[in-house]
Amino acid sequence: MTDAVRTHGLFKRFGEQVAVAGVDLAVPAGSFAGLVGPNGAGKTTTLSMITGLLRPDGGSAEIDGFDVWRDPVQVKARIGVLPEGLRLFERLSGRELLLYNGRLRGIPKADVERRAGELLSVMDLTDAADKLVVDYSTGMRKKIGLAAALLHNPSVLFLDEPFEGVDPVSADTLTEVLRRLTASGATVIFSSHVMDLVERLCDWVSVMSAGRIVAQGPLADVRGGRSLNQAFLDLVGRSPQDGQADLSWLGARPEAGR
Repeated sequence: MTDAVRTHGLFKRFGEQVAVAGVDLAVPAGSFAGLVGPNGAGKTTTLSMITGLLRPDGGSAEIDGFDVWRDPVQVKARIGVLPEGLRLFERLSGRELLLYNGRLRGIPKADVERRAGELLSVMDLTDAADKLVVDYSTGMRKKIGLAAALLHNPSVLFLDEPFEGVDPVSADTLTEVLRRLTASGATVIFSSHVMDLVERLCDWVSVMSAGRIVAQGPLADVRGGRSLNQAFLDLVGRSPQDGQADLSWLGARPEAGR
């Protein structure tokens, strides 16, 4: 099985804080993969290094066999990225944003216009195509951001918390588009800390804790007969009851008149 993404000893430190402590990540081509972990596990930092947005302090990362830092042009031609907190050109309309991105990618004008129209339709943004992005809702921003990431037909798509703050209707649209992408043979990798979502969408899972990969493989193997949520809690070394104080005072109310 060919790996679409592979890292070796990926390492990143911010001052005295080690954010990523030697990650060996492997994601098979054509998979719908989830990168899961608690807040602060290093998911966003790891994805930022893999996609060339952040230079690692050590280790290496490869996309389709190309080294991210030695062959940046080859890598960037093959990936689409929808980072968390994506900043868009807000004074462009949705259509203008796609056309601008397409021309930056060197896609012929006629092809860009055709693809932009199709993506706007699939994302249910046709009626908002000529509205400024500054006036888009959170869900609309996620959809136009995904459309921009898909415009050049990437073989590997990276998404950082793509469903955060998205309404159920927009989330369903995003899910359908991502499933169509993996059905075509492309690879989707998204980070999340919502286990139910990952369990519903993914066939491959990598679990991060404290800057390291503590388990990865097919979803069924990582689950090991448990729910993914329970497997996750077992892997990161925390049960649902750990760390809970007594809190017996919660709900207690003084009697009326006192």
